[in-house]
Amino acid sequence: MWTPGLQHAYTDLQKGRVTPARQTLIRESAKNGIRLFVDDYADMLLLVTTDDDKLFARLSHREAERIDALELLDDASPWQRVLLAEVRLHWAFIKLKFGKETSASWDVIRAYRLLTENQKLFPDFLPTYKSLGTLHVLIGSVPDSYAWVAKLLGLRGNIGQGQREIKQAQQDAIFGLEARLIDLLVRAYVVQFTDSDERVLRQLMRDNPDNLLLHFFAATTEQKQGRSEQALAYLSSRPTSSDYLPMPVIDNILGDIYLQKGQYATATAHFRRFLSQYKGRNFLKDTRYKLFLCYWMADRSADLSDAEGRAMLEQVTRVGRTSVESDKAAQRFAEAYLKRGASVIQKVLMRARLATDGGFTDSALTYLQPYTEIRFATLTERAEYNYRLGRIYQRRNDPDVAIPYLSRALDLTDTPDGRQQELSFGASAALQLGYIYQQKNDRAQARSFFQKALTFKRHEYKNSIDNKARAALSQL
Repeated sequence: MWTPGLQHAYTDLQKGRVTPARQTLIRESAKNGIRLFVDDYADMLLLVTTDDDKLFARLSHREAERIDALELLDDASPWQRVLLAEVRLHWAFIKLKFGKETSASWDVIRAYRLLTENQKLFPDFLPTYKSLGTLHVLIGSVPDSYAWVAKLLGLRGNIGQGQREIKQAQQDAIFGLEARLIDLLVRAYVVQFTDSDERVLRQLMRDNPDNLLLHFFAATTEQKQGRSEQALAYLSSRPTSSDYLPMPVIDNILGDIYLQKGQYATATAHFRRFLSQYKGRNFLKDTRYKLFLCYWMADRSADLSDAEGRAMLEQVTRVGRTSVESDKAAQRFAEAYLKRGASVIQKVLMRARLATDGGFTDSALTYLQPYTEIRFATLTERAEYNYRLGRIYQRRNDPDVAIPYLSRALDLTDTPDGRQQELSFGASAALQLGYIYQQKNDRAQARSFFQKALTFKRHEYKNSIDNKARAALSQL
C-alpha cells in the first residue's frame, strides 16, 4: 500500500532526488510491495544514468529477488500485476542500456502480459494504463519487417491506442506526472511535436522547477525539435544540489548545443568533462567523434595528413561499443573518413547541418548561401545541400521556399533503379514534405509524401522515419 512516506520518496525519485528518497525508504516496511517497487525505481535511475557495468553486475540479482517477493502478494489486488510489470520494465530498460537485448525483450513480453491481464480483471484501474499505453505505442512502432514477430508473441497494439491509454493514466494521482511526460515524449519521438505540445511542456517546467529529470527530458525534447537555445535555458536553470543524481550526460548535451552554436572551445570543455566523469561504455565513440568535429569545424585542416585529427577518429574505432544509434553513426563516420577523407565542401555541409539541427538558421544560411548545387561534386552532396536548405526554410516558417529544395532532394535520391535509396535525405525530405502539406490541409498531397517516405528501404533512419510516417498517415 502507498504510505505518505512512500509517496514522498517516489515524488523525490521522479525529480532525481535519490539521496533523500533513500533516506525516506529506510523508515518504510521492507515487506510492502510498493516499497519494493520504489526501491527498484531508485536502482533503475542510478543504473541508467551512470551506465556503470560494475554497478550493474553488483545490483542485477535484485530483479529476481523483487519479482519473487512481489509474486507472493495477493493477486486479488490490482496492484500486484502492475508492480510486477513495472519492475520487469525497469530491468528491461536497464538491460537495453547494458547490451542485454534478449533478456530485456523477455522482460517486456512478461510485463505486457501482466498488464493486459490486469486490464481485463480491473478495467478501471488507472495505473495499468501508463505502461500498457507505452507498450502499445512501442508495438505500433515496430517496423513492418518485424511486425509478424510481435503478433507471433501475442503483442498487439497501435500508436493511437497507446496514446489514448497514456492520456487516461494522466488522471491518476500517483502516476499522472509521469504519464504526462511519456505523452510528450511519444509526441516528440514517435509522432509530431506541435506548438500546443510545446506550451504544455513549458507549463510543466514552470510547475516543477525543482525536477532535475524533467529539466533533462525537456532539454532533450527541445533539442530534438531544433530549439537548442531553449534546451540550453532549461539546462542552465536545472537544480544542482548534492541531493540530485549526478548526470554526466548533461555535459554531453551541453557540448552538442555549443557545437551547434559554433562555440567549439566551450563544446570541447563539456565533452571532455563528460568523458572524465562518465563510467559507462555508451557514447564514448559519439563523444570522441564530436571532439573531432570541434577540431575540424574550428578551421584547422584535419585532413588525412593531419595527425591529430586522424588520431581522434582512430580512437572512435577503438573505444566503447555500438549499442546506441549515435555510437553506430560515429563508427560509420570514422571508418569512412579514415578510408576516404573529407573535402572542404563537406565541412560546409556539416556546419550547416549542425546549425540547422540546433535551430540556428541564420548561421546555417550564412554557411550555404555562397554555394549552388553545381558546386557539389557527388549526388550525395547535392542531395544533402538541397535537403539542408529545405529544412532551414521550413524551420524559418517559410514552407513555400522550402518545398522546391526538399522536392529536389527527393528527386535526386528517388532513382528508378533504387540505388540511391540508402541515402536518408530522400526519405527525410518526403516526410517533411508530408508535414508541410498536412499543415496546408492538403491531405491528398500529404498522404502521398508520407507513403513515399515508407518506400525507401535501406537508409540508416528507416525505423524512426517509418514510425513518423505511419503515425501521420493514421492521423490523416
